[in-house]
Amino acid sequence: MVLRGHRCFPLKCCCWVLAMLIAMRPGISTQEFCSQNTEDDACKSHNLYQKANIKVLTVATDDNHGLQRFLRSAKVYNIDVEVLGQGVEWVGGNMNYAGGGQKINLLKEKINELMKSGNKEQIILFTDSYDVMFLATVEEIIEKFKSFPDTRVLFAAEQFCWPDSKLASQYPKTEVANPYLNSGGFIGYLPEIAEIVNYNPVNDKDDDQLYYTKVFLDKNTRESLKISLDHESAIFQNLNGALSDVQLTANSTEDWPFIMNVVTKQRPLIVHGNGLSKLTLNHLGNYLAKSWSMAEGCALCDQKRITLKEEALPTVMMAVFIEQPTPFLEEFLQQLLEINYPKGKVHLLLRNNVEYHETEVDEFFQQHSKKYATAKRIKPNDFITESEARNIAKDRCIGSVCDYLFSMDSVARVDPDTLRYLLSSGYDVIAPMLVRSGQAWSNFWGAINTSGFYARSADYMDIVYHIIRGVWNVPFITNCYLLNIAPFRTESAKDISFFKEDIDPDMAFCASMRDHGIFMHVSNELDFGHLVNPESYDISRTHPDVYQPCPDVYWFPLMSMRFCTEWIAVMEAFGQWSDGSNNDKRLESGYEAVPTRDIHMTQVGLDKHWLYILKEYVRPLQEMTFTGYYHNSVYRLFDLDYEGGGCRFIRYNCSVKDTKPGWLLMHPGRLTHYHEGLLVTRGTRYIMISFVDP
Repeated sequence: MVLRGHRCFPLKCCCWVLAMLIAMRPGISTQEFCSQNTEDDACKSHNLYQKANIKVLTVATDDNHGLQRFLRSAKVYNIDVEVLGQGVEWVGGNMNYAGGGQKINLLKEKINELMKSGNKEQIILFTDSYDVMFLATVEEIIEKFKSFPDTRVLFAAEQFCWPDSKLASQYPKTEVANPYLNSGGFIGYLPEIAEIVNYNPVNDKDDDQLYYTKVFLDKNTRESLKISLDHESAIFQNLNGALSDVQLTANSTEDWPFIMNVVTKQRPLIVHGNGLSKLTLNHLGNYLAKSWSMAEGCALCDQKRITLKEEALPTVMMAVFIEQPTPFLEEFLQQLLEINYPKGKVHLLLRNNVEYHETEVDEFFQQHSKKYATAKRIKPNDFITESEARNIAKDRCIGSVCDYLFSMDSVARVDPDTLRYLLSSGYDVIAPMLVRSGQAWSNFWGAINTSGFYARSADYMDIVYHIIRGVWNVPFITNCYLLNIAPFRTESAKDISFFKEDIDPDMAFCASMRDHGIFMHVSNELDFGHLVNPESYDISRTHPDVYQPCPDVYWFPLMSMRFCTEWIAVMEAFGQWSDGSNNDKRLESGYEAVPTRDIHMTQVGLDKHWLYILKEYVRPLQEMTFTGYYHNSVYRLFDLDYEGGGCRFIRYNCSVKDTKPGWLLMHPGRLTHYHEGLLVTRGTRYIMISFVDP
């Protein structure tokens, strides 16, 4: 009997299949059936689980994003974890330096309690929590552990002898990739673990890895307790110092992504972002533990998503920042009004630091501020720095009934439903991906270098160009993002700030969040909008918006003034202009979806001439300009004496107005450049237009 079309966690699948087998054999118990069918695949898993007799332990005094990721990975693989120390004050020091003895004391208390049961064959699996993920089931972990010869306790191993490098010479001589003990994970039998944690007294502020290292370096203790190190990362993969050894396989349509150690040829079952590798674990965590796959997409996104209830919508502070002269600010301010959210649930904080924009910003505030629950302004003459202004917004939200802070810079252009999407995502800190059109410049970084500045992650371009879609844990976001303010109200997060000397406010804020273990995310699940480019915005010009370039819109001189004049004369002499309605008998269907007052080239016998021009002169330009988009552009020629008019590209809030007779305007049409005509205020504007489909 073959069963197809079912997906479930490994243990649950085994039990489900087993239940069907038992149902097919009435009166036979699971235990009895499996005792008679030891080679049955379902029974192998069942018997292993029954014999496992394992206790999985960790220590976590704070409930943070790292712990939530750890517990989710455990749930994915059906691992029952007992968390020690919850609600207890952490006094074990800063774990970026030596410390962590408190973990041993919390574990010791639990181990001594378990020893009272007298179960000497019980297996203990201990790992850190905030920077660890499970990548396999308990059954797989036990099976791998039991494959280590003459071993009762197995510790993780790494490349660095930390925290005391002088102890390296005392380790057994061996030529292995990871010669030194790491305390972030170990597995062993209860009696031996009990002897290890009771080996010596330890202070809460002492270093836990140093403690376990000294136990291991005691040759008599090491040999009597049969302690080994996982040199090849068969179970425990420590990332620090091993980034070039670990390869993520994420492009298979058949499997969930996994990591391989290409040096040892092992597929690790637990991964630990120890030391300086925590951001690498954040990156890998986007894919591992069945978070995302080519076939399934973003499974984690679906698990976290929540439903907004209209009768209980959260209160949002919308903090708007105008820090530099910005093109099309009028459209940006209008965008604020169009956000699809009840204004009575929004507290507005509007910060303008550009004197050039002050008149229109003030007019906007005076006209619309009363629509919001509350409204506050920060003006250029308040002489408040950007860091101070952003801290004011954060602190104002923390100290009020505000549930979320929605921060948006003037360069961001977003869809009206973006705020609702971010609120329903279930993530505490999340930005909608926004990109400058035609560039890889976005509002997030996929990675950072050792100095905290931009570095390109392996998947950055795939995310920016929507080759893969999902929600991604990243080290830096800016320009537009949503903060669930609850994590920022905790005692440990009170010093998170936008200010750090000699660093931009957004970099300081993101560094501060990273230091406090707050995960940042960017979503490209949907197309949310774009970023405008303020770099060419010259406020010394009259109406500088007019001079802004439109992305992927090209202008070529093509026809002479004589050509324009004579073809217009031909059309005017014919004189049979359409009436501009949808009804058009010239078309086979009799219906014109986008009517204009026009004359078709066929009506005046110039269709062959025009097609020749398009084929011989325009097409080569188009194919060179829009590589890969053959015959998919809109061509326009302009003439002659008129005022007003032009073409506005709606998605980009960008218009072409100062047109020239005989010049060709070329763009991808409705593919990306949905557009509309602008009002002609004087004279007559003639356009020769062709829509060319692929």
